[in-house]
Amino acid sequence: MHRRIATIVLALMLLALQWRLWVAEGGISHTLALQTQVQVAEAEIEQLSLRNARLAAEVQDLETGSQAIEGRARNALGMIANGETFYLVVAPGAE
Repeated sequence: MHRRIATIVLALMLLALQWRLWVAEGGISHTLALQTQVQVAEAEIEQLSLRNARLAAEVQDLETGSQAIEGRARNALGMIANGETFYLVVAPGAE
């Protein structure tokens, strides 16, 4: 009789430990979910790092070179340099 009770108690303890291992917070499923979140965050950080590098290069170019500033002025503001002639080409039917 005591053996039977001891076996049942040990089996219940084993089930409780298995539940904690597989399902509870800090278990395997929770760890896998956290690893997925880490991978998503690392991918986002990589994209943001590339964007920051592009912006830093553009800032450096604007700080040191006059060609970048001139190009921005031409595109954004429609400016022309001295001695140039401006031609505006309008597509037919555009108003």
